[in-house]
Amino acid sequence: MTATLINLENGYPKVESAMIRLRLELSTLRRIGVQTVKIIHGYGSTGEGGSIRQATHQYLCEQMKCGKVKAFCPGESFGPFENSGRKIISLAPTFRQDPDWGRQNDGITVVVLK
Repeated sequence: MTATLINLENGYPKVESAMIRLRLELSTLRRIGVQTVKIIHGYGSTGEGGSIRQATHQYLCEQMKCGKVKAFCPGESFGPFENSGRKIISLAPTFRQDPDWGRQNDGITVVVLK
């Protein structure tokens, strides 16, 4: 089973639009029983981290506090040499098959939903 993909980069939306889409899609996926999600948010055209990326991570932190997300791992930590990478694999071993595993891709985040 592979992770469900949410591409927030598609159409180059503003942060507000991207966050509305993220909230709706995660809510729907959780409701239908999907547990693993890969979010493509990009790294931003300025090379300084991207506002959609930052807003995504902030939202996922809030969702963890509310108990709706088990764990998430930013792409730069999604590999065998980072604690958060190893943790996400222990929760969802199928992520090891993801092409971004170990590639330090700042433009993605992987999520395990509750």
